[in-house]
Amino acid sequence: MTRSDLVAKLAERFPQLTQRDTEFAVKTILDAMSDALARGHRIEIRGFGSFSVSRRPPRLGRNPRSGEQVTIPEKLVPHFKPGKALREAVDVKAPAAAAPAAQEPAG
Repeated sequence: MTRSDLVAKLAERFPQLTQRDTEFAVKTILDAMSDALARGHRIEIRGFGSFSVSRRPPRLGRNPRSGEQVTIPEKLVPHFKPGKALREAVDVKAPAAAAPAAQEPAG
């Protein structure tokens, strides 16, 4: 699902909101989440999951073209941990969608 898909879905679900209002609401929420993570805060949405900032320590890597070692600096990266309800919802729907069609024996 893309951002525009989310806006369209919300506009469809809440007809009293215009497309522009829905776009503004989605942008405001995502901006607020980005700002909170940039400040190092943790975001928890019950039933969905939590977002936090993880530290990746510095390490040695290789330049694939020349093969020489390069130092990769420390990074702070966003991390998402799904909540129990989301894990269970995905787990229930995934096997049915991912399972190959059963083949009937010949004969």
